[in-house]
Amino acid sequence: MDRPPLSTVAVVGLGTMGTGISELLVRGGREVIGIDTDPAAARQAVSALRSSTERAVRRERLTEVERQDALARFRTFTDLHAAAEAELVIEVVPEDYDIKCQVFATLDTVVKADTILATGTNALSVTRLAADSDRPERVVGLHFFHPAPAMRLVEVASSVLTAPQAVASVTQLARDLGKDPIPVGDRPGFLADGLLFGYLNQAAAMYESRYATREDIDAAMRLGCGLPMGPLALLDLIGIDTARTVLDAMHAASHDRLHAPAPVLRQLSDAGLNGRKAGRGFYTYAAPGSGEIVRDADTPDPAGTDTAARTVREVGVAGSGTMASGIAEVFATAGFPVVLTARSAAKAETARTRVAASLDRAVAKGRLDEADRDAALERVRTADTLDALSRADLVVEAITEELPAKQRLFAELDEICKPDAVLATTTSSLPVVACARATARPRDVVGMHFFNPAPAMKLVEVVRTVLTGDAAHATVRQVTRRLGKHPVDCGDRAGFIVNALLFPYLNNAIKMAQEHYASLDDIDAAMRLGGGYPMGPFELLDVVGLDVSLAIERVLHSEFRDPGLAPAPLLEHLVAAGCLGRKTGRGFREYARR
Repeated sequence: MDRPPLSTVAVVGLGTMGTGISELLVRGGREVIGIDTDPAAARQAVSALRSSTERAVRRERLTEVERQDALARFRTFTDLHAAAEAELVIEVVPEDYDIKCQVFATLDTVVKADTILATGTNALSVTRLAADSDRPERVVGLHFFHPAPAMRLVEVASSVLTAPQAVASVTQLARDLGKDPIPVGDRPGFLADGLLFGYLNQAAAMYESRYATREDIDAAMRLGCGLPMGPLALLDLIGIDTARTVLDAMHAASHDRLHAPAPVLRQLSDAGLNGRKAGRGFYTYAAPGSGEIVRDADTPDPAGTDTAARTVREVGVAGSGTMASGIAEVFATAGFPVVLTARSAAKAETARTRVAASLDRAVAKGRLDEADRDAALERVRTADTLDALSRADLVVEAITEELPAKQRLFAELDEICKPDAVLATTTSSLPVVACARATARPRDVVGMHFFNPAPAMKLVEVVRTVLTGDAAHATVRQVTRRLGKHPVDCGDRAGFIVNALLFPYLNNAIKMAQEHYASLDDIDAAMRLGGGYPMGPFELLDVVGLDVSLAIERVLHSEFRDPGLAPAPLLEHLVAAGCLGRKTGRGFREYARR
């Protein structure tokens, strides 16, 4: 039987990533020479490989015979001379230029003339590493994502010095291992991390400013965007020191303030609190290397009660659009009587019909039985006048995203609603306090930002202004839990949590495309396959709507006055041309007309 191309691979550096790459290679039929100057790291790599392959057998992803074969293909050493017979060497030593250069210099004297030298860097210059090597044409970047056996993306970075055959060989290896290789240019962060680390850095800065707790920031991005992990937990997994190194390199190249490492990253890394591997970072873990988070003594109980909350028996919803009907459905399904008001009886009835149709779909999908559907619909009554809200304990405004219209509505609600009613706005971009000041009861006004579609999305951002009282805040939190939703607290500033972190990331993706660094398809694939995102940035932008996205970008830029938040020109041009995404049939991509 012919040996597969690049059948013997040396992996230099047996930390978490090196061990993961080694497992991927041995399970793919390659002979792996694991090298680490620390004997303990080599022993730990063998132990980790045994444990992970045992789990694979239990989950029926490997047979016991395949497991034993894989283990037999992994040999560990503490000397770089063990790489002499390798056809490919992958270094994943710390992100330090001098260390990597020293490794490459030694390998130049050890390996065969045609051996490919791959660097696992995602922050340092592949071109510079190649230029300082005795064989620059054989140096290539090969960036796997953690955990390497599971994540499908592999970024292949070549320099102007790299021979096409070297690139072709490692690209084919990635495909043979079941990965999706994407070619990228040589710049810090490459493609996926170039987008990911700016977002992670902003999350760290948000936490440092005490705008929101670490738990709320992470929950918001998981539940509001469908991400597999919150940004602060992900920073702990990556390593605070690693993140700081990558951001330093990105900032040096771009001079973008969004990439200037948040001071808290320096503080944590200088203290040795580098995340999971240290047992403590943004979170505290059961032990170094453990993924089990332990609750700090000063961490509030997330299931704590809101003792100041008022009793809510009846809910009013002002509005007749998709969001209003979705919110009405959520309350009615949770057992609240709901009054749904609109500007006309016809609009109100259309909204109720939309609620009925959504409930019917829930029954068809087995999420609701017919009796519960009928009971929920019975709880929704409609009106064409705001006077019908006079008895409501909580009124949720869900009208057009225009501040004058919302202010007029809140002024009317102030006159109509009973004195102890809580008034909530679902705005996603306008200042909540501006709605509050349209009333004589600003202490009773709070933001209650549902995500679309409201019946499906678990997250609700609870926005407290400088004027909001404890009772209104506690009432909305308590009601949110009764709805089966997850409340997260944040202050009254542009974007709240989710949009403030999401849209700069989307804007940076647009800038990356307009600079021709990568194609739309490659950028989308990189974030889906390398970051575990449910949708790539351009897929998401076309779903949200480019006009909506541009409006949010402008609000963020106006609020924070950061040049890095200025909307990408390509986004402005597409909106000006009427290319607004799926709803118009064309955005970043074209869509079939329905």
